[in-house]
Amino acid sequence: MPEKVKAIDFMYYVATREFMAQWDRAKEGELICRMERAIGGLPRFESIETMLGKMDEAGVEKVFITQTKMWSYWRKWMYMDTKLEDVLQYTEKYPKRFVGLAGYNPFRIRESLREIELAVTKHGFKGVYVHIYGFDIPLSDAKMYPLYAKCVELDVPVSMQVGHVLEAMPSEGARPMFLDRIACDFPELKMIGAHTGWPWVDELISVCYKWENIWFGVDAWGPKYLSPQIIQFISSRLGRDRCIWGTNGLPWKENLEQLDELGLKEEVKRKLIRDNAIELFKL
Repeated sequence: MPEKVKAIDFMYYVATREFMAQWDRAKEGELICRMERAIGGLPRFESIETMLGKMDEAGVEKVFITQTKMWSYWRKWMYMDTKLEDVLQYTEKYPKRFVGLAGYNPFRIRESLREIELAVTKHGFKGVYVHIYGFDIPLSDAKMYPLYAKCVELDVPVSMQVGHVLEAMPSEGARPMFLDRIACDFPELKMIGAHTGWPWVDELISVCYKWENIWFGVDAWGPKYLSPQIIQFISSRLGRDRCIWGTNGLPWKENLEQLDELGLKEEVKRKLIRDNAIELFKL
């Protein structure tokens, strides 16, 4: 039997009890949509050590922790404002298991760019994560271009949730086709369209086919729910090198078991859950 490939999850959040308590308090008074209420919120663990145990059980070697910045469309405030130290508690204590992605607030451009440079150059973060929805601007907005220029300068990827959003915010600003215009203006910028782009899956696939510098994030969905065109793209000649796997907080073991049931070739599966992330993020 071949040795089990250790997976790399490129999409996760701060999941300590203390941070989640802040999140729960921040959600009080927020507009909650049907899906968010049904799923029941973000993952949380008793301790980082407990989290590591779950990773080991599932065969996950590394997890990316995002410094997420979420603006409330409903109440107009930064209700998820992850600090550098929130992520550093993982990456500094367990540098071989956790990877940091910095955050960006397009309403505080200069401060954000300074912190991103610090996160990458001093603390070894491997990129930036953007949650655009509550800011109510498109990913191609002028407020986003300083971030893209900084990522090119630092030679790190930017991961952007595209498609619909679970929270009660407008989804239109994250249509995957906006990546097409960004790629025209920043051909050296490495971009990840996270969360599969649903319901505009074909838009995300099309820009990944078109551009060398756009990757498809196979995350936030159980593999058994992936649409046929996603599975076809993962296995295709032009797609197999452009897809990376993540969970966005879904259980690792169950997610990887469902992935096994898709019948992917071993080479394709290895690229998806490990090799493409290593190459993209220079791990």
